[in-house]
Amino acid sequence: MELISIAILGAVSGLMIGCIGIGGVILVPTLVFLVGIPIKIAIAAAMLGYIPAGLVATVVFARNKTIHWGMAGWLCVGAAPGAFAGAWAVSVFNHLLLEICLGVLTLLSGLNSLRTQKSGESADGAAISNATLVGVGTFTSFLSALTGTGGPLVLVPIMISLSVPVLTAIGLSQAIQLPVAIAATVGNMIYGQIDLALGGILAASLTVGSWFGAKLAHVVPRQILRRIVSVVLVIVGVFIFVNAGRELVGRF
Repeated sequence: MELISIAILGAVSGLMIGCIGIGGVILVPTLVFLVGIPIKIAIAAAMLGYIPAGLVATVVFARNKTIHWGMAGWLCVGAAPGAFAGAWAVSVFNHLLLEICLGVLTLLSGLNSLRTQKSGESADGAAISNATLVGVGTFTSFLSALTGTGGPLVLVPIMISLSVPVLTAIGLSQAIQLPVAIAATVGNMIYGQIDLALGGILAASLTVGSWFGAKLAHVVPRQILRRIVSVVLVIVGVFIFVNAGRELVGRF
């Protein structure tokens, strides 16, 4: 029964990641608080599971020509070192403060996106410098590897705050997910430990969910998709705060 629950959780997370780029945030906390898996094991298994899921979602977005490869390339330049550093940080850092920072970023981005008009979006993100994209890629991958959320949760709100169109932002988040997951998994193999059985279950279920989610993202009208992403960002931001508060209270 536990394996079925984990598989369903992975499929739901993958569906959300593929469709709106936000879903990994529910994976690790649920594995920890409801299934009882140690947080470091859950983070490492989740990052392993994001590898095939990221590949499948990237292929779907690429076939629909909704990945801005020029931007994706510079984001990925910063992704690998950031994710590797994040995997190392899992073994030595207390990540509660970073979770709170992630909650602030997510919540404020969602609120900002809700009140941002369509005219505020840039057509292709051309105004964003390459250096900024490398920095965003590094920050995204570090925080993603440290919290086990994968690249999309961190990258989507940042890209939306930079006036990148929502479907482009989701496409970029799929492209960065693969190098982030690979680098983080290598780092986890060196600095920590990986439950291959758990990682395998998550990989399979996340991949199936991501495929359907990526297909759905190209069916939903973009304005509706943007509204959905904005609302989910706000909900997820609150969820992160509640989760961090629960962990903080548990220490006392």
